[in-house]
Amino acid sequence: MSKLLTPLTIGSLEIKNRFVQSATYESMAKPDGTVTDALIKRYRNLAMGKAGLVIPGLMFVHPLGKSCKYQTGIHKDDMIPGLSCLTEAVKTNGGKIIFQLCHSGQQTNKNIIGQKPMGPSSAVRDPIFFFKPRKMDPKEIKTAIQSFGQSARRAFEAGADGIQIHAAHGYLINEFLSPFFNKRTDEWGGSDENRFRFLKEVIQEVNDKAPGINAVIIKISTKDFIPTRGITPDLAEAYIHMLKEVGIDGVEISCGSTNFSFMNMSRGQVPVKELSQSFPWWMKPLAKMKLQYMSGKYDLEEGYNLEAAKQLKPVLADIPLILVGGLRRFSHMETILENNWADAISMCRPFIREPFLVSKYENNKIERVSCISCNRCLAAIVNEFPVQCYRDDFPQKRK
Repeated sequence: MSKLLTPLTIGSLEIKNRFVQSATYESMAKPDGTVTDALIKRYRNLAMGKAGLVIPGLMFVHPLGKSCKYQTGIHKDDMIPGLSCLTEAVKTNGGKIIFQLCHSGQQTNKNIIGQKPMGPSSAVRDPIFFFKPRKMDPKEIKTAIQSFGQSARRAFEAGADGIQIHAAHGYLINEFLSPFFNKRTDEWGGSDENRFRFLKEVIQEVNDKAPGINAVIIKISTKDFIPTRGITPDLAEAYIHMLKEVGIDGVEISCGSTNFSFMNMSRGQVPVKELSQSFPWWMKPLAKMKLQYMSGKYDLEEGYNLEAAKQLKPVLADIPLILVGGLRRFSHMETILENNWADAISMCRPFIREPFLVSKYENNKIERVSCISCNRCLAAIVNEFPVQCYRDDFPQKRK
């Protein structure tokens, strides 16, 4: 039997195979963050398609941490009934589900949260919305940390099997970890240990408020891909050592920043026309010109986070490492697991196109996924369309 189809234990959670649906923003919730039937259907299909673990994406833990209009909320107890329906849909179809908790930090805008976004420092101007964030004061930092703990409690009450703390892709925790964003000189910055303090206290708060949860895992960037020093594989390794000291059940590694280096996160085609569609009329010409300049510079490299995995897995030792990043051939995935470079394979875009791809692989019907990394699915969510495969037909407005 392929190692891809063998069970894996993460914390006290056992998943039936090594396939993980990597969290992505779905653009499927109601504007207030409430779960919808469409969101439930998406994850029911993934469970029916035999994905071992599904991770719904980017649940915002605080109103000021919301980044997108149709983002799923876990910021108040009113969300629990809908979230319970989501977990039930996955579990009754044989799947396991972990909620990804996120605070956007400066990667949002005034139209979403009603005020100027905040971050650890005010030094870095957003490249899309052109503002500099407001520097968080100690009280705001503590409030953000506590919001992760309360959201973990809600996840547990809603029946989630575990928690993924989103510390990657330029969101608030990544901003504290990265020297590029974090210019503080107090207890929250100035050294690797101080920059790690925010994530450390988030983990402690999650464990305190949801002690019965089966697994707490971290999604962390191994490289920011930004103009000046940010997170590098060596700094990520230092953080992995610190995570082991705090105590975590698993790590998913990724790279890039949503607003600062989004094509490094995803690789593949740059859908110029579709991405340009999301900008206001006065920004369209410049946006289109910049996107056209990017075209052809981010061709898909299969397993583009693999070298980082090879560096970090020996540090993690028995703690599972989940690898995401352009994995497309099942034979390649098997090689990664057989060489112990990673313990599980995480995919986003392939599951968007083929929610039943694990079942197909199990029945010897496919040798590789059919996703071609056209990235129109990601352009869709920028345009506030529900996430799905738009390879053959891209909409002009939300239905």
